[in-house]
Amino acid sequence: MYQKFQLSKPIVGKEEMVKMPDDTQIYTIDSGSGKTTILLAHGYGFSHIEWNILVERLTELNYRTIVFDQRGHGKSNIGKEGIHSSSMASDYKNLIEFFQLENCILVGHSMGGFLSMKFLLDHPECQHKNIKACVLMATFAGEVNKNNFQNRLQIPLIKSGILQKLIQWKPIGDQFGKSLMGENPDPEIVRVISEIFLQQDHSKLIPILEAFGNESYYDRLKDISIPCAVVIGEKDATTPPFHTDNIVKEIPNTTRIEVKGKGHCLNVEAPEEIIKAIKLMDI
Repeated sequence: MYQKFQLSKPIVGKEEMVKMPDDTQIYTIDSGSGKTTILLAHGYGFSHIEWNILVERLTELNYRTIVFDQRGHGKSNIGKEGIHSSSMASDYKNLIEFFQLENCILVGHSMGGFLSMKFLLDHPECQHKNIKACVLMATFAGEVNKNNFQNRLQIPLIKSGILQKLIQWKPIGDQFGKSLMGENPDPEIVRVISEIFLQQDHSKLIPILEAFGNESYYDRLKDISIPCAVVIGEKDATTPPFHTDNIVKEIPNTTRIEVKGKGHCLNVEAPEEIIKAIKLMDI
């Protein structure tokens, strides 16, 4: 039985601020031990805390985990290079170098998956040696507005600041949280989703939001040569399953995993499915 997903349940481990070349400070927590390290990259508008349930389970299974706040999120700031897909993908490379990671598994959720693919394409030398496999969860390789009314509506509202004001009103906040979940969402998780989302300064995050729709890496995904598992919730309205189908079609060595009845937040809706995917990649 899992603990409730709550902000009061911190991730236990060694906390460290890691300085990037452009003076961005990335907040990290290094937990557990084991021969395989799992590097976990969270989604847009969230922070490292979205992994608290998964880290606890992975620690029990003798994995080492490293979580971090993406630049501009949580406790991490934004340095001279700003916040865009290239600078954020470079943060992954710099974290790998700082922690001297080899043969680790990269897990990316939503924006974290988008940036994971961008990182693997921009820094192919890290494939195999540093990153032996990747789990891409509820994600996309660009064109996030394609055939998606929810994103075409929500992203402009986030950019304008209107959504952040609206979801402070509980009924709308609950609807926002439920839009990211599948069937029978836990009310506590729904509440916390809005709470974490409102903690971010979205006015500074607009360039990466725009990148989600304006950029596309589907035609380059064939250059990712490490094994990948792509996990999608059947009810995911934020990154519908056709994104997963396109990713699976383009990345050569890929396994598709669909979780019935679940939505976009598989880290809290179906953590055991993510663990299964990690174990599948841990070869």
